[in-house]
Amino acid sequence: MTDNSIYRLQQSMTPVSPIAGKLINNAKNSQGKQNIVSFDQILSQELAGVKFSQHALQRLQSRNIKLGQTELLKLNEAVEKASQKGANESLVFMSNSNLALVVSVKNKTVITVMDGANTKDNVFTNIDSAVIV
Repeated sequence: MTDNSIYRLQQSMTPVSPIAGKLINNAKNSQGKQNIVSFDQILSQELAGVKFSQHALQRLQSRNIKLGQTELLKLNEAVEKASQKGANESLVFMSNSNLALVVSVKNKTVITVMDGANTKDNVFTNIDSAVIV
């Protein structure tokens, strides 16, 4: 009798430890501490389509910028339009909110965010397109 079973080597997986409703990421931040990301944050980023870099999240918080559902929808549409045109790095300017966002279209990640007060007299570099919504 022949054994027709297929045996595959199993790789060990790095465990993710749930602690008080939070997930621990094995990466360390600049202070050498482990990053703690809540499940809600991960889920909302995955559902939103466009992600925010750690730098962009810090800018949102330090400049007290709040993005509503309509702004996120406009941002997703702008990134999709830029992607269809072959853009890599794009400036998305939201005229109603007076916000400027530099977005990596390829990664669908917001790199930085500026409000109206911070966009004056600024030069935007390393972009190949601009979308105004």
